[in-house]
Amino acid sequence: MTTLLEKAFAEAAKLPEAEQDVLAARLLAELEAEDDFDRKIAESAHRLAGLAAEALAEYRTGATEELDPERL
Repeated sequence: MTTLLEKAFAEAAKLPEAEQDVLAARLLAELEAEDDFDRKIAESAHRLAGLAAEALAEYRTGATEELDPERL
């Protein structure tokens, strides 16, 4: 465990029990959401690679145009 995480847990331990539970639930939800995101990216890697190849092919054939942020 890192020093910063140890410090965060030490500070959290000073909170009332109900607030500790809220903090713990938020942390667990954040970790689960990160795992879900990583899993979805891994599951869609082949699709993303296909889209990247398609975009590069369009760029190489001149079928793309430069993005102008002023026109958005």
